[in-house]
Amino acid sequence: MKYIVALAGREVEVEVDGDQVTVGGTRYAASLTSAPGTPVRQLLLDGRAESLAVDGAGNGCWAVTRGGERWEMEVLDERTRHIRSLTSGGNQTRGPAALKAPMPGLVVRVQVEAGATVAVGSGVVVLEAMKMENELRAASAATVRTVRVKPGEAVEKGQVLVEFE
Repeated sequence: MKYIVALAGREVEVEVDGDQVTVGGTRYAASLTSAPGTPVRQLLLDGRAESLAVDGAGNGCWAVTRGGERWEMEVLDERTRHIRSLTSGGNQTRGPAALKAPMPGLVVRVQVEAGATVAVGSGVVVLEAMKMENELRAASAATVRTVRVKPGEAVEKGQVLVEFE
């Protein structure tokens, strides 16, 4: 399967064929394993092992941390990229204008304030529902326009918690 990876303002074509990966025209033997229940992945690339922390932010957006450095990237397969180009006028990443509560609950923490810049996958609000804390994360990089809730406030499903610019 062929993917397009957008990273640091450039795009790289990646093709995965079993245990072979071609990145920008160069072929590698590769495997990726996970530690269950954690974001840790072990990448074996041409015999060299690397530990990575991989956090999905939705809509093909990922945050990858290696050796203390964090990269945010978008990974799309050819079909998804083509559909986006037909429906959105290009391959621009467009995040939501607002973060809405996915379920009714109680706001435990608000991790941003108006004017703050958030990265893909960064924590925005912690919501408690059914005695579990759920960290709601930014789906795309954005600037916080308005925070509409405060800790201790009860919210309903679909209620706007944070607006972005």
